[in-house]
Amino acid sequence: MSKVIVNDEEQEVTLPLSLSGLIKLNKVLQPDMVSVQINGEFVQRENFDTTAINDEDRIDFLYFMGGGR
Repeated sequence: MSKVIVNDEEQEVTLPLSLSGLIKLNKVLQPDMVSVQINGEFVQRENFDTTAINDEDRIDFLYFMGGGR
């Protein structure tokens, strides 16, 4: 088992694992609306399937909300 930090919470995962797989494991709501950073770098949506998760990665699932006046 490997450890990653997802939104500031430690998780154990089995590698190899793609970013798309991690999104599914975490049951991310509206995966088509989420932006993802790995170790502070944004990942392009078209690369989610091919981006490998590594031991000790820090992953943030981010939702940008619009609103206001």
